[in-house]
Amino acid sequence: MEEMQVSSKLSAQEMAALNMQVDSFNKSLVVEGRKPSHELGKDDFLKLLITQLSHQDPTKPTDNTQMIAQMAQFSSLEQMTNMNQEFAKMNQMLVSAQGVNTIGKTVDIAIGDTSTTGVVEAVTYGQNPQVRVGNMYYDMKQITAVYGN
Repeated sequence: MEEMQVSSKLSAQEMAALNMQVDSFNKSLVVEGRKPSHELGKDDFLKLLITQLSHQDPTKPTDNTQMIAQMAQFSSLEQMTNMNQEFAKMNQMLVSAQGVNTIGKTVDIAIGDTSTTGVVEAVTYGQNPQVRVGNMYYDMKQITAVYGN
């Protein structure tokens, strides 16, 4: 009886093709509806804390002071996140108010290496407020000077 030997080694081409398929698959993975990132947010911190609590040894529970310190860190992280969101809203309001104050005033606007001068006729709101000078809209960031009329 003759036994057939099967080679379990892949050729260099087969190995390269397999590696490409694995890399492609790994890059396409989405975990729980989100793509992997190198930053942890407050939701990730809370998941880690819950996982730690659910897998701890009941005969040796986590030290109370350590638990309180972790909860304080979580609370601080949440408050900083909330403050950051409020500061972003306040910044948007300030930039919009600054834009409204330019209506009817003459402004210099930088456009690449050149500039133009004109009277602001209107202002748009939003994350990137713009001023209308003539028939063109320009970002508020492009204004280099404002002149009172």
